[in-house]
Amino acid sequence: MPALQFLGAAQTVTGSRFFLQINGRRLLIDCGLFQGGRKLKERNWHPFPVPPDSLDAVILTHAHIDHSGYLPRLIKEGFRGPIYCTPATADLLSLMLPDSGHLQEEDAAFANRKKYSRHDPALPLYTEAEAREVLKYLQAVSYHRVHELSAGLSFEYLYAGHILGSAMIRLSYTRNGARTVLFFTGDLGRYDQPIIKDPQTISAAHYLVMESTYGNRIHQKIDILGYLQDLINQTVESSGSLIIPAFAVGRSQRAIYLVRELEKAGRIPVLPVFLDSPMAVNAVSIYCSHLEEHDFEMEQLMSEACPLVAGTVRLVRSADQSKALNQFEDPCIIISASGNLGGGRILHHLKNRLGDHRNTVLFVGYQPEGSLGRLILEGKKEVKIHGVRVSVRARIAHLDALSAHADSEELLQWVSHLKEPPSHIFLVHGEPAAQEALKGSLEKVIPSRIEIPQYLEEFEFQ
Repeated sequence: MPALQFLGAAQTVTGSRFFLQINGRRLLIDCGLFQGGRKLKERNWHPFPVPPDSLDAVILTHAHIDHSGYLPRLIKEGFRGPIYCTPATADLLSLMLPDSGHLQEEDAAFANRKKYSRHDPALPLYTEAEAREVLKYLQAVSYHRVHELSAGLSFEYLYAGHILGSAMIRLSYTRNGARTVLFFTGDLGRYDQPIIKDPQTISAAHYLVMESTYGNRIHQKIDILGYLQDLINQTVESSGSLIIPAFAVGRSQRAIYLVRELEKAGRIPVLPVFLDSPMAVNAVSIYCSHLEEHDFEMEQLMSEACPLVAGTVRLVRSADQSKALNQFEDPCIIISASGNLGGGRILHHLKNRLGDHRNTVLFVGYQPEGSLGRLILEGKKEVKIHGVRVSVRARIAHLDALSAHADSEELLQWVSHLKEPPSHIFLVHGEPAAQEALKGSLEKVIPSRIEIPQYLEEFEFQ
């Protein structure tokens, strides 16, 4: 019997991994790293639930590390099959995976120097060199092209609207003469967002695996540019700086886009805007080059010049340049990774600036339960960064309207396009409260059986 097992993103928003056994093939949909609190991160060190060398292929939805970041470890443990992804995802992975390995090596080395790890010595989950090995196995598949995996088994990518290269997966298989469609939303994006195309809709699927990150929330319905304008101007009036933790891919580029729109319109003073992430810097050129992903507005802007690489943006590449920002005292905007404070240069900027009441920290992405970002948002007056206690005196702001995830209304809007209800809808990539809320909302509008899988739970199909 065809079967689906949930190896991650089950009652949590991280570690996306779904194991499929269909028509004699063993497939993995996404291969993400667990991020967030200590208990979740420890899963990365557990033996993989399925022997990696038994897998025939991996199919990725997009490049974010919580969907791709375990790939180096999977190959280290014996996987040798193809890794399918969209062309833009392949380009982004060439940046993101080596960067992930490099950051893990750096964090382990820092922990060993400062002696704050419980392990002696602290080791990286994988190295930069091991991450580069993954790139040999990537096979790019364009949107709307049906790719045959074996007789009677194929998949197709559709636009997800989440980040550049993000895709939904329509997997079809034939068994006993009957065709079945298993659909994965991946991370479902939002409508009418800048730069990339909106998420596509579908009319039918037999089984639907659907994200639920914001299943219990509606994003702020505000004038985003107006909100940013006020926040930046208030911070400048205080002689402070604006710090934006942002994912190197997606949120960083969108933040630059919006800041430049305000600057061009004369709504904020001309400030130095530091993009402090080598990966984010390199991702800018990838965003500009993948014309097939651009929405209409971005196409029009690209006819003159890429809007992400002009104006007052200063691209920070080296570690020394990043450290020099600690001595930069004039008002500025620092956009730095990672967006969920799981590591990277942003931690050093927060350690340096979080204790100054003149500064503002603006969160523009989801902060997992138990994470440093969630603790700050929940009002903790003191947090620990790199083993050092840091006072939280800066103004803390949260703009979830910049989220790249659909909210509860948008998820229901996407489902409303289904003309034939799925037999089952599996809610993944969400915390329990969000999933229960979305389940209740879905049960009111669609007669499908709604499941909230547990970690490692397995379901059989027809």
